[in-house]
Amino acid sequence: MSFPIRTFLLGCLTSLPLLLWLDGCGARNTTLGVPVFGPGPSKPRSSKAIHRATLRPYTINGRTYYPTVVHVGWTQEGIASWYGPNFHGGRTSNGEIYNMYAMTAAHKTLPMNTMVKVTNKRNGKSVVVRINDRGPFVSGRIIDLSYAAGKKIGIDRTGTAPVCLKVLGFDNIIASMAKRSGHAVRDRVVLSGFAVQVGSFRRYEGAMKYKKSYDNFEGRYHTVIKRFMVGGAPLYRVWLTGFRSEAEARDFIKAWSIPGAFIVRG
Repeated sequence: MSFPIRTFLLGCLTSLPLLLWLDGCGARNTTLGVPVFGPGPSKPRSSKAIHRATLRPYTINGRTYYPTVVHVGWTQEGIASWYGPNFHGGRTSNGEIYNMYAMTAAHKTLPMNTMVKVTNKRNGKSVVVRINDRGPFVSGRIIDLSYAAGKKIGIDRTGTAPVCLKVLGFDNIIASMAKRSGHAVRDRVVLSGFAVQVGSFRRYEGAMKYKKSYDNFEGRYHTVIKRFMVGGAPLYRVWLTGFRSEAEARDFIKAWSIPGAFIVRG
């Protein structure tokens, strides 16, 4: 068993009630027949401000992590661990009170309140958890389950196990269940507003020429011209848009070595 270091408080703002359903996902007074001692579970924290805050890049032990685009059906394989008593009653990364008996988990980059199915590849057992924390920051591990979730798939004794993750929904909602009842749900979470500035010009004609040379780049990025007043005269900046995360924009700049290019927010 390992207890990776919990990180930081990414915002302590407003909260919304949790939809209580599906196999124990949600706050309960007991879980798996075990009474809860200490602080009770807090309500899921969800707001636009929290969403923005918990999707910002962050750095732990010299490594920067970039929360990114994810969609229903997205999968990931790796090692799962669990964390419990040492963190019970403390704050999670989105400001909730951590309850080791609730069906929650920590992931390094998935948006908060993403619903994830975790399957133990050794025994085929599965559990559905809600992401409300960041971690684990141990090499090779992809998710840190609460004690109750880890126990349900049999890793409370082994400490770790190879697992497969599958995203089932967002905003505390499991997409397949909501769609059957006629509710509108999100199929993906997209980080918007990232762009790469590829040039700046005093003359609009120069900006237009540059815009055309980069437009529909790789078939998915598109250019826009932004007009700014600098030193009492207009400056036309050419931005390449369509990047779904800061990491994607950084990778683009590195791959194409565009002189003077840098990331901007639209």
